[in-house]
Formats: sequence, structure tokens, C-alpha cells
Amino acid sequence: MSKVLKVLLCVLSPIMMHAQTVEGKWQTIDDRNGNAKAIVEIYKKDGAVYGKILKILEKGRQGAVCEKCEGDLKGKPIEGMEIITAFKESEPGEYKGKRLFDPEQAMTFRGKLWLDPDNPDQLKVRGYLAFIYRTQTWLRLKD
Repeated sequence: MSKVLKVLLCVLSPIMMHAQTVEGKWQTIDDRNGNAKAIVEIYKKDGAVYGKILKILEKGRQGAVCEKCEGDLKGKPIEGMEIITAFKESEPGEYKGKRLFDPEQAMTFRGKLWLDPDNPDQLKVRGYLAFIYRTQTWLRLKD
């Protein structure tokens, strides 16, 4: 019996570990009104976590550009824009960084990402401005 259990663990471990990562495609949900806003892809590069907007879901906002942005981002398409930059793992499964960008407000926040311990298909995304913060729950999209 223990051999069967070991084989099952070896087979299922990679599947379970994949489900426990922040990497993947996520549907962002507005924490104020509960509406789906966008699809963001989170990926790792050079040991850090990054995220970019793949698609805007809000009606009438498809193809939107960053009107409030300044500098190089002014007038740039929001789709394809990097909004999470170089977040590092601060403890197992938790990532922190100094650039969580909101193109709607054209504001940059310090941020933190972690999977909901009760549901790994929910990503908690928290933005900090001084001692004030807001947390959104994003939903994992299945491929």
C-alpha cells in the first residue's frame, strides 16, 4: 500500500505544486463594485515576479490608453502594460515589491501578492500608499 501512495504522490506533486503558484492568468476584480476589470498574466523573470495586462474586460474600455500617465506611458495602450514589476519572494508564497501600477489612476504603489490560503485559485493583491492599503481578490483563469 505504501508503494502505491508514494507513486501517487510523485505523480500528483507537480500538479499540486503548479496549482500553488502565483504565475498564470488572473481575472482582476474591482474591490469597490465587484466587476471584472481585466486579465493579467503573472510570470517570473530573473527570479522576480512581473505582471502585465493582457485584456481589458470592462465594456467600452477595450483599446484604452493611459490618459493620466506621464512620461513614456502617456497615451500608451493599457493592454500589454506592465503593472507588477520585480516583486521578490519575501516569505514562501508571498511576494513584495515597490511597483504595483494602476493605469486608471496613473499611480504607483508598494505591493504584496499571495495566494488565498483557503483557495489557491484566488490571488490577494494589496497596494500600499503610506500606511493605507487596499486589497483585491483576483481569480485564476484555467487554460
